[in-house]
Amino acid sequence: MKYVITVFGLGFVGITTGLGFAEMGNLVYGYDVDEKRILNIKNGVIPFMEPKLEEVLKKHLNNNFLIANNVRECVEKSDLIFICVGTPFSNNGSADLSYIYDVLDEILVEYEEKKNRVIVIKSTVPPSTTKKKFIPYINEKKTSITTNFTIANNPEFLREGKCWDDFISPDRIVCGVEDKGTETLLRQLYKNFEAPFFAVELNTAEFIKYLSNSLLATMISFSNEMSIAADLIGNINIKDSFKVLHMDKRWDSCNMKSYVYPGCGYGGYCLPKDTKALLYHMRNLGYEPEILKSVINMNEDMSKHAAKKIMTCVKKNNKIAILGLSFKPESDDVRESAASKIIDYLNFRGYSNISAYDPVATTRFKQFYNFDFVEYIQNMDEACRDAEIIVIVTAWKKFANLKTKYPTKKILDLRYFL
Repeated sequence: MKYVITVFGLGFVGITTGLGFAEMGNLVYGYDVDEKRILNIKNGVIPFMEPKLEEVLKKHLNNNFLIANNVRECVEKSDLIFICVGTPFSNNGSADLSYIYDVLDEILVEYEEKKNRVIVIKSTVPPSTTKKKFIPYINEKKTSITTNFTIANNPEFLREGKCWDDFISPDRIVCGVEDKGTETLLRQLYKNFEAPFFAVELNTAEFIKYLSNSLLATMISFSNEMSIAADLIGNINIKDSFKVLHMDKRWDSCNMKSYVYPGCGYGGYCLPKDTKALLYHMRNLGYEPEILKSVINMNEDMSKHAAKKIMTCVKKNNKIAILGLSFKPESDDVRESAASKIIDYLNFRGYSNISAYDPVATTRFKQFYNFDFVEYIQNMDEACRDAEIIVIVTAWKKFANLKTKYPTKKILDLRYFL
């Protein structure tokens, strides 16, 4: 059976979700308040770097993936409404749910057709949010309308740079449900996905998402802490130490090695905001999660440690070339990137003779961060040629032969991949 679906929010998660369901033969309406993003999508352009998505967009655009011009009309036709808007962390670390409430206000109105519609929260929210906040909010709104809405959650497990493959070939599908009818509908929706389907309680589904991201964040921070310990002890080959660690046969059947490996800290969107939101949430419940708190503090300290390593190698007036501005290779996402924190700390300590290069993220980084003292270079060789020290902050494959190209240059590999 095919369904009519409206997807609110056409960012990284939303556009992937919409196109994924379109690929499976459903009719999908996509909506976003960002007019520039909508214009790009209407022209067949994905407004961020993500392999395969643009090809899929051009395949389904104006066929079974349509841009919603009239929200009310689209929701009225829909069986399911997926909410995929952002939940960024606020100053105190809590998850900002305002965008979800905005969508709920938009859709919880009277409709002519009195069928049941399922609202699916795909945005990441702290455990118990759907049950304690969204359901009471919907029930209050429903007092003035007769249309029936039920709610579920369906956390995403998408990796930037591999989101299409992760959506089409998931390792698991998790749905939080309260009633059998909603569970049956979601099982049918995901019927053709070859992955185990878990129908769990609402709180459990939300918790699984945070459990996953907090674990990944913890492993990254553990590895970074161990690299600091190795630096302090001295005479330790950090690269070889972790390579030998990965030879443990228990790692062979999974792809977790990149997380248990030191670098400059985690960045991007999910890990920073979700670890902070979970810490805030647990504190509100009267529990102080020391490891999680340490994970967040460790991530903040890692950029300072990296900057201090640079400072021990050069004088304040020396030219520093920062290679890699995105938070990870194969992505142009610069949110919470290690490069931004390292540059900021270097400048704070009086090191401002800095050039920067990234294969794809330079323009986005320049727009996102106000570092007017940084010289942005469009060519890697030009950035390296005039530098006293070359600092690798993101492990792009393009940087793998730097020691061969510049055998006499001082190179600081903060990702331990050369």
